Parts: sequence; C-alpha cells; structure tokens
Amino acid sequence: MVIVDSALEKRYREGNPVRVALVGAGYMGRGIALEIISAMPGMKLVAVCNRHIARAEQAYQEAGVDSYRAVSTVAELEEAVRDGRYAVTEDPMVLCRAGNIEAIIDATGEIELGAQVATESIQHGKHLILMNAELDATIGPILKVYADRAGVVYTYTDGDEPGVAMNLYRFVKSIGYRPVLMGQIKGFLDRYRNPETQRGFAEKHKQKAAMVASFADGSKLCLESTLMANATGFAPGIRGMFGHQCAHVKDLLKLFTSEQLLSGGLVDFALGAEPHTGGFVVGYNDHPVKKAYMQYFKMGDGPFYIFYTPYHLPHLQLPLTVARAVLFKDATLAPMGGPVCDTGAFAKRDLKAGETLDGMGGFTCYGLIDTYEVCQREEFLPMALSQGCRLKRDIPKDAGIKCGDVEFPPGRLCDKLRSEQTDYFRHQL
Repeated sequence: MVIVDSALEKRYREGNPVRVALVGAGYMGRGIALEIISAMPGMKLVAVCNRHIARAEQAYQEAGVDSYRAVSTVAELEEAVRDGRYAVTEDPMVLCRAGNIEAIIDATGEIELGAQVATESIQHGKHLILMNAELDATIGPILKVYADRAGVVYTYTDGDEPGVAMNLYRFVKSIGYRPVLMGQIKGFLDRYRNPETQRGFAEKHKQKAAMVASFADGSKLCLESTLMANATGFAPGIRGMFGHQCAHVKDLLKLFTSEQLLSGGLVDFALGAEPHTGGFVVGYNDHPVKKAYMQYFKMGDGPFYIFYTPYHLPHLQLPLTVARAVLFKDATLAPMGGPVCDTGAFAKRDLKAGETLDGMGGFTCYGLIDTYEVCQREEFLPMALSQGCRLKRDIPKDAGIKCGDVEFPPGRLCDKLRSEQTDYFRHQL
C-alpha cells in the first residue's frame, strides 16, 4: 500500500507513533519485532509477550534495544508506555487490556492461546493482526463478527501467502479483470512428513520441527487456502486442491480448463513452480481491445491472465498490515461472512483408540481443505482443533477423523467459539 508510508511518516512527525504490542516471540515474532523497531518510523513496538520472558527480551535485544521493563499488571504496562519505555511480560492479557495500545499482533500459531488473545483484544477495542492461520481458518468468521460489533479491524497479515494473494485479488479486480483462481506456490508436499523427518531442516533454520512439518505435509497450505476461500467465496475444485506440478506458475493457464476457471472461483496451488514462492491470481477478461493491449504488454493471448508476486516476506510486510488496520481501518484479508471452506483432519497412519492426537505437523494427522458444507456434512474434526483430542476408536491411514471419533480436551475456549460459529452461521447451509 503506497499511501501507508506517508501516513506513518505523518504519525512520526507528530510524535504520535502507532502503538502496537506483540504476542509470540518465536522465529517469526522476533523478525517482526526487528522490522518494526529498525525500519518503521511512525510505529512503536511498545511491548512483547512470550510465555518464557527471556524470548521477549531476546526480541528486543536482537533489534538493538537493551532497556526494557518487565511488567505483570495493566497499570505497570500503561505507565511504561506513557514513559516511552519498552515492556516485556509473560501475560498476554496485560497487553490486550492496556488502554494505550492500539493494535495487537498474534504471532503464536496456537489456536487456544490465540482465541484468548483475540477475544480479549477485541473486547478492549484493539485492532487484531494475525499471523495465526490455525485460529483464523477455524474460528475467524465468528471472531470477525465480534470485531465488527466492537468497531475494530480483524485481519490476517500481508507477507504471508494468503495476504499476498489477497492483495493481488484486489488489484486484479480493481483493473476490471475478474479473479477466477488464486493461491500460492508450494515447493514440496508429502502428507506423511513429521517432526522427525523435518528435524534437520528445522534445526538449520532455528524453527520448531512440528511447524516445519506442518508446511511439508500440506496442513498449513490447506489452512491458508481456507483463509483465501473465506475471504472471497472461492473453493477447491477437489478435496485438498489439484496442486498441479509445473515448471513455472504461468503454466497453470494450460492446466485448468475454461470451464473450471469460470465455475465460480477456485483456490489452489502450484507445486514446484518457479519463482518457487509467493502468491498468484488468474484474472479473466475477454474484451477484444483489452486482449490486444495485454498481448502488447506480454501478458499472453487471454482471456485468462496470471498475475503473481514472486516473494512473500511476512516479517517485513506484517507492519504494513498493522498500519492499514490502525490508520485506514482496512483489513488485508478477513472472512467475508460465514465459513466457505474448512480444513479437516486425516490420519497419517493407522491410529488406535486411546491415542492422543498431536495436532499440526505432528505424527498422527494432516489437514485437507474442502468446502464447509462437505466438512459439516461429514463431521470432520477441524485440523487446528485436533491437538490434545483422544481417539474413541481406531482410524485407518488417510481416513477422515470425525468430531464424534474423539474426546475434546475440557474447557477450551476455541471449542466454545467453534460451536458458537457453527450455530451462528447454520442458516447458510
């Protein structure tokens, strides 16, 4: 967003920076902190929360900040913000409730903690910026209802592939081309990858093995595609999406038929394609004069044209989403209403009654996207809710796991919100 830099510059000149707090100081959270502190005049990361406070301190230290105050109450945090001091804490609710913070970033990737942070932030009038696909794909529609009632912005982030693709979607639509397909470029996919197979890669890049496994097994891909679907009304052509393997993302134009592309909008992905990262949107326009212009500008013969961004840089681009939310009340990507798609859990191996599912990127299950209608009819267990669920019966490899097949952990807010979401949008089925 070109106007964001000017708006932030104005806040900087006025001595009134956007005051934002971060929950989650893991690999990506620390990158976000570094970007805001080192490169975003007009925005101040006033507080960082992590369950182990040493990680919150590390986030500031890596960004060159060596003076910060540990806080445990709202009053202590508000005083630190008024005094222009940075703060660290182990209690995310302190950030959510502080009166002089404008926005909260959730970079936890955890659905139960994310649900607590989201509801508390919204209740206290904070704009909410998510790098938590698990939360947004599973209970985002009902959280968006809460946010609308509270008059705050609820949004997923730019820089992660769903936000990159959504920016392209809005651009393509704004120039008079009908978006018909959107998605991301996936380098590798093996449904049966697990923390052990991905441990070496994870250690090399200083990430959690389960998180890396959730990328490799396609679960995160399906959650992120669910976000795009819920924001646009698009849906996969088949369960799990086609995922055509091709040399370059442009080759997708040869791999989908006109009938498929004009069927109402698809979410999908390109596998192993150059430029090997980023998001894409296919736009449709059959105007003969416009086709001639597009041929001249080397966009192809039409009437389908592919637009793509050859990078995604979430730690660098997320602060722009913060600015859009706070300064312009503009969401990068958010549910358009009720759920359009969902991501259900499927067995990675033969599972036995009494086993406890280990969730995203674990040893027990992977996620597949399908339409919300199908997932509700089949009663699939949402992938992001699977962690901690205990199986009541045996489940064969690659079979869908149903909600009735498991005992849910007691007292989870995410389950309560999911039930509320189901009831709230029941009329749409």
